[in-house]
Amino acid sequence: MGYRWSSRGEFWGYLATFLHTTLHAPVREPYKDLRAILRDKDYFILTTNQDTQAIKVFPEEKVAQIQGDHRFFQCSQQCTDAVWDATKKIDELYDYLEEHDTIVIPDEMIPRCPHCGAEAFPWVPGYGNFLEGSRYQEQYQKISDDIEKHLHDKHVLFLELGVGRMTPMFIQEPFWALTNNLPGAFDVMVNRNYQFLPAQIEDKGVAIKGDLARVLKDVRAQLGCCTRTFDPHKEKQK
Repeated sequence: MGYRWSSRGEFWGYLATFLHTTLHAPVREPYKDLRAILRDKDYFILTTNQDTQAIKVFPEEKVAQIQGDHRFFQCSQQCTDAVWDATKKIDELYDYLEEHDTIVIPDEMIPRCPHCGAEAFPWVPGYGNFLEGSRYQEQYQKISDDIEKHLHDKHVLFLELGVGRMTPMFIQEPFWALTNNLPGAFDVMVNRNYQFLPAQIEDKGVAIKGDLARVLKDVRAQLGCCTRTFDPHKEKQK
């Protein structure tokens, strides 16, 4: 993303290809295995991934995307609190590149804010001033509401799936604090590079150093989770 492109058109040629790839990517195996493991369980997904894999698998009301979403654009100047659908425009840009066998988007096709005309960019951190507006607050409210709902449950399991140390403040540290403070909480950390838990929760958690895809596949097999196709958008969660 930090590459010095020769023009904004060349930058958008790259960006359109990148976003089209993530938006149309098939669901990966770890997500399928997690879906099978969580079937018929009361769960909530908190993710910092922006690639839409989670909302392809789980109902949107069960997912909080607290670091943005590739499906939306925002104004680069933050002239408005609104974010808007990017999927149709991304497909349009990608089709142009394919049809004209080029890597450059014409200036007149570069996405712009419908309110002020400033250049748009994906509603994720890393491109400029990430908009922490109403949609951002909505995502945090979803996870906050779910945690509050379960504060007095006899058992609460927190799963850190592939959460690293680059941004521990979004998922890892809140999970550790909740595990430490909730009597019935237990934390499971799965990471291919790290294997540790804070001393305060060493007796209330386990750290697994290993490949997440393998771990979830093994858990699914151990639990005997069904292999039939499961669509959580059509079946009621218990």
